[in-house]
Amino acid sequence: MSEPWMGERWFTSPLNFADEVRRSFRFASRIRLHDVTLRDGEQQAGIVFSTDDKIRIAEKLAEVGVHRIEAGLPSVSPADEAAIRAIVRRNLPAEIFAFSRCMIEDVKRAVDCGVRGVVMEIPSSEHIIKYAYQWPLERAIELSVQATRYAREQGLYVVFFPIDATRADPTWFMNLIGQVARDGHMDSLVLVDTFGGTSPHGIAHFVEQLRARFDTPLEAHFHNDFGMGVANTLTALSLGVDVAHVTVSSLGERAGNAALEEVALALLTMYGQDLDLRYEQLTELSALVQELSGTALPPNAPVVGRRLFDIESGIIASWLVHTGATRPLELFPFHWDLVGQHAPQIVLGKGSGRDSVLFHLRRLGIEVSDGDPRVDELLADVKRASLAKKGLLSDTEFRGMVDRLWQAAVPSSPGGS
Repeated sequence: MSEPWMGERWFTSPLNFADEVRRSFRFASRIRLHDVTLRDGEQQAGIVFSTDDKIRIAEKLAEVGVHRIEAGLPSVSPADEAAIRAIVRRNLPAEIFAFSRCMIEDVKRAVDCGVRGVVMEIPSSEHIIKYAYQWPLERAIELSVQATRYAREQGLYVVFFPIDATRADPTWFMNLIGQVARDGHMDSLVLVDTFGGTSPHGIAHFVEQLRARFDTPLEAHFHNDFGMGVANTLTALSLGVDVAHVTVSSLGERAGNAALEEVALALLTMYGQDLDLRYEQLTELSALVQELSGTALPPNAPVVGRRLFDIESGIIASWLVHTGATRPLELFPFHWDLVGQHAPQIVLGKGSGRDSVLFHLRRLGIEVSDGDPRVDELLADVKRASLAKKGLLSDTEFRGMVDRLWQAAVPSSPGGS
């Protein structure tokens, strides 16, 4: 019988669905993804997307079912502005947002691009205002009030984005938000962990603080400097935050942002929150962004890593041989088809075992008994070659080993007179 943690497409832990765990959840009735790959993702050092790149990524994001796409910051360059305009003209099913500083001229550029909404940034910690921006504190408040109010007057959905919010003095930060809420405008407020230095427990406390003071809808924008981006995002969503800012495969400044595919799949399989995405296109989406950004993920990257379903370990290969045809989720927490991955394959390397060798012999059409001593000889050859190569063996390399060993076992023909 299917359970929320186990069905045909995934097998996670029943602990995730224990009443004691779920009792504190306050998930919104509708959770939305706000993808920032085209803006924050491009801020990763060395990445440049052309207008055509941005259009292709935006189209793929919309095809996957992402709800909002942050198409860029128009004031960065004429090329960025042109790309945003081009994306808007595509009339994609996703809502298109622009990013802007809390400056009226930036807002005007966003309006001219025809976007649905604007994410408006301002420094919100006293130290970054003083040392990085070299402003008086009052300037941050004045600019925020003027620019957000103007954006609202232009009919934009206003997302207020206070930079470095999690490192700000709480009293100063709450005062800033209060004045913008009262004198300016914000349709939603982003919890911004700019430097990724907050724990999930700290994020939970931050959400509760803001919930106690304001009834504005909240969004989550968390960086990944300590590897907490996804965990922090899931924590915030479980407490009622209804928009998650993500990038494809954690692209972004320094260590990047919360990864779209990780957030989406964790919500589906561990929390029972279906975002109505085309999950089977997640691997294809990641591959497109990797290609256009010129980056490569670690082969074991969560969800979309190219070797997630490669099996080298001898014991796991044996498990696959025994269960793979009937119970594949004994070996994996989610089915490869769910995210558009390739089917499991047994690869040959230093960690291989006898079942791995037998599997590959059968692939070559060679049937041997389990006790054939050549299997052990071949396994030893595989391990030695992999160690020398410091990598996996190709089919061609394995075939060469088989040919040499099998030929050596054939007795020489008797000579004639």
